[in-house]
Amino acid sequence: MDENRKSIEDGIVESYRQDEDMMILVFAQWCVNEGLNPEELYMQAYPEQQSNERLQRVLELTVPKEEAGPIPDDTVLGVLSLFGNEDLAFVVSEAISNRNATGKSR
Repeated sequence: MDENRKSIEDGIVESYRQDEDMMILVFAQWCVNEGLNPEELYMQAYPEQQSNERLQRVLELTVPKEEAGPIPDDTVLGVLSLFGNEDLAFVVSEAISNRNATGKSR
């Protein structure tokens, strides 16, 4: 019984980790699409962190803007909020406001 419970818990943790990686990918691809550096935005939100290994790994999965589908601003903000990345969502909101202020809105 204990082994079965451990297996279920491991499965839940792995599923959450995969979902979190998808959130990171949505954020990173949105940044690429917007001509922004995902690492710079991440560091603005979390300056106390030296680097994020998962972000580094996921960056390899991004594609050029021309090959990517559009990611609406609301989608990236919603996904970040869903995973509790409020600080990063705030930085993304600022980037959206700056983009809109310079007339580059979609």
